[in-house]
Amino acid sequence: MLKKKFLPAMLVFASLAGFAIDAHADISANAALVSDYRFRGISQSNEDFAIQGGFDYAFENGFYVGTWGSSVDFDSNVDFDGSLELDFYGGWGSDIGEHSSIDIGYIYYDYPGDDGAEGDYQEIYLNYGWKDLSLGIVYSDDYYGSSSEFWYLQAGYDWSFAKNWALSLHVGYNDFDKDIFLSSDKGHYVDYSVGVTWSVAGVDLGLTWVGTDLEDEDVFGTSWGDDTAVFSLSKSF
Repeated sequence: MLKKKFLPAMLVFASLAGFAIDAHADISANAALVSDYRFRGISQSNEDFAIQGGFDYAFENGFYVGTWGSSVDFDSNVDFDGSLELDFYGGWGSDIGEHSSIDIGYIYYDYPGDDGAEGDYQEIYLNYGWKDLSLGIVYSDDYYGSSSEFWYLQAGYDWSFAKNWALSLHVGYNDFDKDIFLSSDKGHYVDYSVGVTWSVAGVDLGLTWVGTDLEDEDVFGTSWGDDTAVFSLSKSF
């Protein structure tokens, strides 16, 4: 297992990426309020509001590091003591040709205060973009709750169809090596979303329809995987 060993490695990675080009780094930040924090179709906030935000540090050579956080609430359905998720990530992205791009990286999900569920886990990812289309693959050696290996395949399409308006389409396939993450024994599910964003006065207003092919009993007997509308208010700095 590689868990817990990569946070120091992330610091080394950041140092190497920024060596001799620190003056050319670009720092950005983001903040958001969402009506429901949905991750791969499943609510992470007990179908309630969540506050989110993060920082990114991008270097001229294509390397980047960053952190992102969100409030979370798993109620009493999960053996979970924390109320916060912190993500630490780093990677490299570049254009490859006139319309294509590639992005490869690592992300560590940390849940401070969670002592019982072994919730912390890590993923590596590879994304390919062609014009407005994106394809990606994610792998975790030991997914949330010690559910062993996990693979995620995803596809997305982002289209700016009018001034200050954008449409986003997404579909993902979640595959678990063990069936303990879901209440059912099928070990996989599909998530999807259709969203519209309107940018006005420097703020992005979003409305997204998010859902999965799961039934209530598949996610701890809750409606966390049911189709729902998610409203968001976000700003980049």
